[in-house]
Amino acid sequence: MVKIMYHNPLGNSDYDQVFLDATTAHARPGTEIHVTSLPPEDGAFEHIEYRSYEGRVTTGVMRAVRAATRADFDAFVIGCFYDTALHEARELSGDMIVVAPCMAACEIATSLANRFGVIIGRRKWANQMHGNIVEYGHGGRCTGLYHVELGVTEFQADHDETERRLLAAGRRAVEEDYAEAIILGCTLEIGFHERLQEQLGVPVIDPSIAAFKRAEYAAALRRDCGWVPSRKWTCEAPPEEEMARVGGFDVNRPFGNHISGAA
Repeated sequence: MVKIMYHNPLGNSDYDQVFLDATTAHARPGTEIHVTSLPPEDGAFEHIEYRSYEGRVTTGVMRAVRAATRADFDAFVIGCFYDTALHEARELSGDMIVVAPCMAACEIATSLANRFGVIIGRRKWANQMHGNIVEYGHGGRCTGLYHVELGVTEFQADHDETERRLLAAGRRAVEEDYAEAIILGCTLEIGFHERLQEQLGVPVIDPSIAAFKRAEYAAALRRDCGWVPSRKWTCEAPPEEEMARVGGFDVNRPFGNHISGAA
């Protein structure tokens, strides 16, 4: 049995069940899945499309990671394609592996194709997401970021319209820019990858499922091979006594919502 926490870095639980249903449907037998979100006081946003909103939730994500580590989770998923607080969370995770959607989706896409396109919601997101892709070493393999002018909360509002826009963007990427795989560049683009894959004829990577499966794999490696995060040199964690003196890293209520299931 491996334990994975999929964390929605928002102070509301509107989509927690959506993520639990999707991850449970793709889990291997023996995987225990917990979906959590932040308490409202750590960022009661409907989305974190803005860097300023990301800044607000970063402390909450770090607290959630600390709580998951102490509860003996094998892996922790940060559920935002910005990979919000990934570096900060990894620094604090002890022996628990931390995974995020953009990095995981890029790893999977480049194992299936030489070049990939990313379908994002709004033009606003492009610079930050492209910067992450470059940082992860995949900039030369990315054909472009294709916006469909939908905000985070709009993807699940009208599924037919969302699919129409995603398909049009996917066709631009594949037929005009020769993308050989597509990454959906928002965790709330969940539920569309199979239909798009059928129509586009290339692998279409759902980032929520990609991050979950990458976490599941990392959890198995942790159990089977003893591979845990390094704490040497640039991976050094802050001293516990110093964090206690600074304060704010641990709270009595790190989660606003917590639901679970098993494969």
